[in-house]
Amino acid sequence: MAEAERVERVERFGDWIELRRDEETRVATLLLDRPEALNALSAELAARLADACAELAADRATRAVVLGSTHERAFCVGADLKERNGLDDAGLRRQRRVLRAAFGGVLALPMPVIAAVRGFALGGGYELALSCDLVVADESAVVGLPEVSVGVLPGGGGTQLLPRRVGAARAAELVFTARKVPAAEALTLGMVDQVVPNGSAREEALALAGRIARNSPVGVRAAKRALRLGHGQDLATGLEVEDAAWNEVAFSADRVEGIAAFNERRAPDWPGLG
Repeated sequence: MAEAERVERVERFGDWIELRRDEETRVATLLLDRPEALNALSAELAARLADACAELAADRATRAVVLGSTHERAFCVGADLKERNGLDDAGLRRQRRVLRAAFGGVLALPMPVIAAVRGFALGGGYELALSCDLVVADESAVVGLPEVSVGVLPGGGGTQLLPRRVGAARAAELVFTARKVPAAEALTLGMVDQVVPNGSAREEALALAGRIARNSPVGVRAAKRALRLGHGQDLATGLEVEDAAWNEVAFSADRVEGIAAFNERRAPDWPGLG
């Protein structure tokens, strides 16, 4: 189907979150849209992001998600420190619960999620990217976890997710120094998975999501669970996680269709999740 003919449903969650769903490709685009604050994570933005993730998690038609920004200068610069400056201790605890729900919402999405990073992805912004399965950054990207420079520490999963990407010692250096890392070095360190020309991160992420979405939705979701749940386990436990995922897919309608399509030399028409 030509691009102009595609049916894209657009939904807003508050003022700062936009969700687009392409009914042809089965790819959703989740956009942070608070340009005046470079997508700083206020309690309101975080709450609406969590709402959008909850809706996506229940969407059995969507096969892949791209998380991006409408602003060319920033993916997300992290927590809204102006808002935080006005909070007392009780308010800070309330905000903490809301932000954790947002990070957890991205992390728990059952389908593959690709971060499309342009410009700054710092602190909680980079933790949103870390909560995704893959990170596509353009050449303007600058990533990092500078929280200790303002008297806090990464609280959106950074101390746990970054070591899984770059190793414990490298993660310690990045967290302790609070340094900001340009795209080319971030790729070398494994902080991002792909660096593309300026302005093309979302386009490339959507192309990657489209390739993922062409595969069995049952198989892809089960593979994501196996990868996530098996990571860090001993080998025997990890193989049991994989076996459980294999059994789920092997006795699904997607497996029947996939084998039939292969033998009939045609593209599969996945029954999927319904």
